Amino acid sequence: MKLSLHDVKDLSLASQGKLKIEWAGQQMPVVQLIKARFSQEKPLKNITLGACLHVTAETANLMLALKAGGAKPVLCASNPLSTQDDVAAALVKYFKLPVFALHGENKQRYYQHINKVLDYQPQITMDDGADLISVLHSKRKQQLKNIIGSSEETTTGVIRLRAMEKDKSLKLPVIAVNDSATKHLFDNRYGTGQSTIDGILRATNILLAGKTFVVCGYGWCGRGIARRAKGMGSKVIITEINPVKALEASMDGFQIMPIQSAAKIGDIFVTATGNKKVIDYQHIKLMKSGAILANAGHFNVEINIQALKKAAQASRQIRTNLQEYMLGNKKIYLLAEGRLVNLAAAEGHPAEVMDLSFANQALAAEYLIKHQNQLDNKVYILPQKIDQRVARLKLRAGGFKIDQLTPAQKDYLSSWQMGT
Repeated sequence: MKLSLHDVKDLSLASQGKLKIEWAGQQMPVVQLIKARFSQEKPLKNITLGACLHVTAETANLMLALKAGGAKPVLCASNPLSTQDDVAAALVKYFKLPVFALHGENKQRYYQHINKVLDYQPQITMDDGADLISVLHSKRKQQLKNIIGSSEETTTGVIRLRAMEKDKSLKLPVIAVNDSATKHLFDNRYGTGQSTIDGILRATNILLAGKTFVVCGYGWCGRGIARRAKGMGSKVIITEINPVKALEASMDGFQIMPIQSAAKIGDIFVTATGNKKVIDYQHIKLMKSGAILANAGHFNVEINIQALKKAAQASRQIRTNLQEYMLGNKKIYLLAEGRLVNLAAAEGHPAEVMDLSFANQALAAEYLIKHQNQLDNKVYILPQKIDQRVARLKLRAGGFKIDQLTPAQKDYLSSWQMGT
């Protein structure tokens, strides 16, 4: 089979993309330290690595670190609206990486690109949403025997993979990078928190102060979004199905109520749950004119977009990533087609926080190679010592130092005989 070399929008965009990659790289010291070590040790030598990730400047720096380690990375997009076309072009033109990603690609081309990555017969895969693994398990099962393992970047993907493990349909070992403390405690909370607000503001240019801001879901992403919205002066309401998370949100100072009640008073609604129809048409009917809907979950299923489109008498695009739907005398606004608003309407997480996430991805690839044929077809978490190594590298890069236990303190913590 003749392999496709790339499918990107325009190679003439490459010079601007290269500058973006360089700028992001300056904000990613941990990935740069790993890249320097990989360059010396070549732990990924001759490994073809297929990645289905958001094609951004931060992802580009991960790809370059993997390449420095001896890998042959092949990249496609994990979201049709998250690709930065200039970055994709730069990876092809200047770094000779096969990239298959176009901003705004339709569903058919999206899956064509996933298959083009799998045509390279990768031995390791990286996912953001588990679409690459899903295709391997459904359409290309014959390749599973050649896969050493995979890693998964996001909460939604981990949920899918744990469901596969539970019904014994998972046929390869997976590292749940999302479950590393240096990933979800930082990327999901600080990255999603800031970038979601960024996406909403770029799409609408509205004032958040004084608005009623409804966050559906109080996981780590929801926590981050709620706190940033509160910091901008919004009155924040949380909707939840988990009583413990709802209680936590209440003690964090947020109002708690069902979506049915919040729908009547909210100005801005953001979903961050990983589930479907969190905002259904029955809720949209209750909303006041001018309500703004956005999604910060991985897939565009959290808002019932099809029902909204079907019920609308008319629609028009008001601004880039801002669509107006007329429901009688009421106007409802949907951001970025209901896709990830932080990546579709903005540039995704700041490079500083992706530095931690992608350090985990790089080390997960190294871990899979070191432990190949030793892992069962299960979802694993990276060992705590790797998590702590990433944190220590980040602290070192920032010029911070922390205390160390004395021998006496170590003895005290490891002994029960000392008493009080």
